[in-house]
Amino acid sequence: MNLIFSYLQDYFRSVDKWLLVFCACFAGIFLTLNYRFGIETKWLFNINSRVARFAGFYCVYAIAFIVPYLVLVLTRHREAAGFPFFWFLLVVAPAIFALKVSFNGLTQWIAAGGNSNWSRYYAIIANLPSRLLLVVIPLLLIWWKQQTITSFWGLTTTNFNWQPYALMLLIMVPLITFASSQPDFLHMYPKLKQVAFTDNISRHSWWYKMLYEFSYGVDFFTIELFFRGFLVFAFVRYVGADAVLPMAVFYCSILKYTVFFTSFKELMFLRSRPANAMRVGGADL
Repeated sequence: MNLIFSYLQDYFRSVDKWLLVFCACFAGIFLTLNYRFGIETKWLFNINSRVARFAGFYCVYAIAFIVPYLVLVLTRHREAAGFPFFWFLLVVAPAIFALKVSFNGLTQWIAAGGNSNWSRYYAIIANLPSRLLLVVIPLLLIWWKQQTITSFWGLTTTNFNWQPYALMLLIMVPLITFASSQPDFLHMYPKLKQVAFTDNISRHSWWYKMLYEFSYGVDFFTIELFFRGFLVFAFVRYVGADAVLPMAVFYCSILKYTVFFTSFKELMFLRSRPANAMRVGGADL
């Protein structure tokens, strides 16, 4: 617990207060407009054209991610503007996630292979793993291009301290327990109900439900790799630990988490790494 408090103190001591306020307010306004008018749920997801749907999601994510970075570069890190690859990453990052969200080609192809419940089931479990590939491939290419990061966007156990994370998970248990009793939560979860029909087509439906849970869990890996991995390690070499806040705003735009909690968790991870492991301007991470 003392370690967590020390991380909190370090965070609020080092973070730019005006930048924190701006990102929190911007995320609040952005989320209010998005969910008040259903920009994603009512408009973008209902676009039939794949190209138009991708363009719509890209615009939403670009606003959430690029605007905080423009403020950051203008106020604290003007030197980052001198790196062309920084601007390339800034433009490409929202495109990668927009592609992940708008893609459903493999699912449609599998579902079109037959009208049976099995075709429906395989389309469901192939959905999220196929989206992982859409994210991993460009991240691999960018990682190879930078050639300065020893681990693949932070996928390493070196210098990892699991105890603070375990403690935070324990703290979240009462909150999750409370949330699980709320009508809105129960309307969305458990996701397993998507494959409840397997009870009627197999005597071993538990096996197919376990396979679905694995498929569903893959998306958590995709999210973590992209946000806490790529969006931090690709940009920390240009703006240091300030890379956390724009990432958090982007993260809020898809998961409705708070800027503060997301920023703290990521900054805690950054501070657990050696001080000489990160340098602005392109050195090793």
